[in-house]
Amino acid sequence: MSITPLYRPQVHPGRWPWSSYSAVVRLAALGAAIAVPLITLPRQSLAQPDPAVVALAATQSGATISINGINATIPWIANQGQVAIADYGLVRHLGLTLLNTESASRQPVQWFSSSPLDLPAQTQGGYRYLEITPLVNRYGWKVGVQGSTLTIQTPSTAVQAINRTTYSGGDRLVINLSGPAPIQGLETAGRLSLTLAATTQANLLSPGAGGKAPPLPTITSGGNHTRIDLALSPTYARPQISTQANPPQVIIDIRPDYLQPLNILWAPGLRWRQQSLKVGNLSFPVYWLDLTPQPPQVSLRPIWTDPTTVIGTAPLSTIAARWQAAAAINAGFFNRNNQYPLGAIRYNRDWISGPILSRGAIAWDGQGQPRIDRVWLQQTLTLSNGQTFPLQAVNSGYVSAGIGLYTPAWGPQYRPIVANETLITVVGGRVVGLQPTRGENPPPVTIPREGYLLVVRANSAATKALAMGTEVRVESNLLPAVMASLPQVVGGGPLLIKQSTIVLNGKVEQFSDSFTNQAAPRSAIGVTANGHLLLVAVHLSPSGSGPTLAQLAQIMAQLGSTDALNLDGGSSASLYLGGQLINRPAHTAARVNNGIGVFLP
Repeated sequence: MSITPLYRPQVHPGRWPWSSYSAVVRLAALGAAIAVPLITLPRQSLAQPDPAVVALAATQSGATISINGINATIPWIANQGQVAIADYGLVRHLGLTLLNTESASRQPVQWFSSSPLDLPAQTQGGYRYLEITPLVNRYGWKVGVQGSTLTIQTPSTAVQAINRTTYSGGDRLVINLSGPAPIQGLETAGRLSLTLAATTQANLLSPGAGGKAPPLPTITSGGNHTRIDLALSPTYARPQISTQANPPQVIIDIRPDYLQPLNILWAPGLRWRQQSLKVGNLSFPVYWLDLTPQPPQVSLRPIWTDPTTVIGTAPLSTIAARWQAAAAINAGFFNRNNQYPLGAIRYNRDWISGPILSRGAIAWDGQGQPRIDRVWLQQTLTLSNGQTFPLQAVNSGYVSAGIGLYTPAWGPQYRPIVANETLITVVGGRVVGLQPTRGENPPPVTIPREGYLLVVRANSAATKALAMGTEVRVESNLLPAVMASLPQVVGGGPLLIKQSTIVLNGKVEQFSDSFTNQAAPRSAIGVTANGHLLLVAVHLSPSGSGPTLAQLAQIMAQLGSTDALNLDGGSSASLYLGGQLINRPAHTAARVNNGIGVFLP
């Protein structure tokens, strides 16, 4: 089968036109629907041996790339013979290293070269696409399209030698090649698997040990590819994969005390940072996004698993893709068993889930500086006879004796959370339904689209007062008052920093001492003196322990936060950017209920 060449000599590596992208197509990537620009291919008669093979002279897009015969799910787009690929795909499936940049429209990369290559960059549909003409021209790639699959064929290469050395505090694997070769890396539990587009001589193949010290990795070869499997120590940080030109080498460094510092202006108003920071005698790997939240450059919104219900969990990458967010961080707490939220989510002034226990939250309106503080939602149910009852929480998995309020934002139905609840349906400000629940697994009750459900738990006075036909109204007041006018709110806790002072006090927000003092991976959000927002994930130190909340507060202060809030952590700590988690391998991240999404024009 022949592949029609994509690149022609007259194509110049300038900016490619994007104005023709007027719609989106849903593509399966990272296990979720992901939006990328839809580029319509005009109908045409092609005098070619295989009608499935089409030259990319017109505008096209897709979500599959075949690299030397191996398919990968990576969004790509093309126009007038120039092709751009999502940056995470170039890193993960070709082995490019992204270098620091102060230009959102140019991304320097390193790939088997002594000097960087400068690739044109553009964000679109939640991804950052890098135009690959400089790579094609320098390395002699052949690029074409087969159906909706972009094909890349690189020159033949062979593995010449593989050496592994250990040194104090680290481990290095060096692979000598006869020429540059695409590198696909995959981290799984305790292992790193590399697939090189290169052949390997039989004498280099090994079952893993080979009688050498340190042992060589397991090396297998098939066709024009070589797979290298390497065991990873559970205390080591993520492997650092790099390349060099003379001679062509792939270098894998595995050190618990090393994190490649990055400072990339990923898009206007969105900067990707990472480096190690010290607290006392411990060093922690810190990943963060520095945002200038000024629409239309960058805007933030609460996001959750499913727009039709607040119940459920999913990987953050799936949630971000579903909402078409360019970046995201996990946010509030939730019950892992029933997947109910346990904290504030306010979206465009509607309470998707209400705050609980006067815990910390962040609120914003997209125009001014965000506010971080402890919040309390005071809600009162008033009957027509003047009788009043406090409401416990709105759309929340947090329950105790009293009255809970559940609106259509909870979902189409409410299923009793505890035994012996009384479900009272209100439409038009009047009680129109009353249903006690008894026994195990009582049936769910519909939440009216034009009303709400009151759930009475262990409150006989309220049950008697809320008879059929009773007129009721709900009054709400969010404190502190400065937060009340802000339409977006996301909860977490405890509060870490307020007005440049560390104010951590877990007991005030009803967190246990064990939670406060636990050493674990953490997520946090901070506001700086110049109004920037910091979305931060902190992971394990070389000793194997993550930060306590006190250490997290110090890290947030080092990053310049004048106000800062802890978010859900542990296995939930996830920081997403343009198609990938940048702070941890995806298989190590737990499913979450909600997050904060970052949106670009």
